[in-house]
Amino acid sequence: MELDGRVVLVTGGTRGVGAGIARAFLRAGARVAVCARRPPDAPVEAAGRTADFHPLDLREPAAVREFLTTTLAERYGRLDVLVNNAGGTPYRLLDEGEAERHARVVELNLTAPLAVSLAAHPLLRASRGAVVMIGSVSGTRPSPGTAAYGAAKAGLENLARSMAVEWAPDVRVNTLVVGMVRTELSPLHYGDDDGIAAVGRTVPLGRLAAPDEIGEAAVFLASDRAAYVSGASLLVHGGGERPAFLDAATANKES
Repeated sequence: MELDGRVVLVTGGTRGVGAGIARAFLRAGARVAVCARRPPDAPVEAAGRTADFHPLDLREPAAVREFLTTTLAERYGRLDVLVNNAGGTPYRLLDEGEAERHARVVELNLTAPLAVSLAAHPLLRASRGAVVMIGSVSGTRPSPGTAAYGAAKAGLENLARSMAVEWAPDVRVNTLVVGMVRTELSPLHYGDDDGIAAVGRTVPLGRLAAPDEIGEAAVFLASDRAAYVSGASLLVHGGGERPAFLDAATANKES
């Protein structure tokens, strides 16, 4: 899945899953640009190559358009792959925050990817490129404590399917539906190493994903090997979640 000579933009590509995605594209030979509000603590590197960092607040549509149509276009001359990865949410029950605070979560996780995709469309159309949306299992099931995030991710997946139809055949658009990933922020969500391991055991494959594993899946969707894949959702969640009723049921259990 070599991507030599192709230009890839990864939003939120300075840490966590985004950095794993950027590293995977660097290993595949692409020239990688990453953007975020703050610079990375350390350069994002792989295979002896380094991603270019660009400061950008994705919640400012005018800045997004300026970056895509001027800065990125002039510096690289093309764009082959857009990975809409930036997003996230704090844990907040619905009645613990005003609607405006939940709306900011939707803005970051749904409206911002739409704005970036629209600004990138002329470049992607010229290169017959691809968009990879980074979705979440939170958008496929109830998401208590992160309801606005789950709703936004559900909307992102639907947006990708509509975008794939409207922009075909020039631009392919797909979604990675991502499960739990072990990043530098995992201790904030799951506790210490024992807690992270315990959470991992709830996944059929027995562990949380590594960021670079999400990256390899993104490289596949962006590569020529997926040339006939568009409007699809690829589950990267280690087999999903074991249904709770299986542990509660008493039938068919050994005595």
